[in-house]
Amino acid sequence: MDAHGERRTQGERDAITIEIGYALCSAVFAAAVLFGAVAGPAYLFGPPPAVRSLLVGSGTVLAVVVFSARVVSVLVRFDRGSRPGRPGRTNPES
Repeated sequence: MDAHGERRTQGERDAITIEIGYALCSAVFAAAVLFGAVAGPAYLFGPPPAVRSLLVGSGTVLAVVVFSARVVSVLVRFDRGSRPGRPGRTNPES
């Protein structure tokens, strides 16, 4: 059931599933690229252990933050975009 107590159609459920999949896949890609950009030099150039640890740790933290931000932003944008154009609604604010 949605926020208004009505059942979702199969099309709405499919759209939500696809959007969740898109959010997760794009977030994994963005996080992997960022991790590679930050931590990659630690593996390529062989810096001292302290620098390597700092680069890998920073890359990990940034990747987690970017992953979370991407998932939230995609799903919030989908939620906002799905309300106004829903067929069968008579309230213009729905």
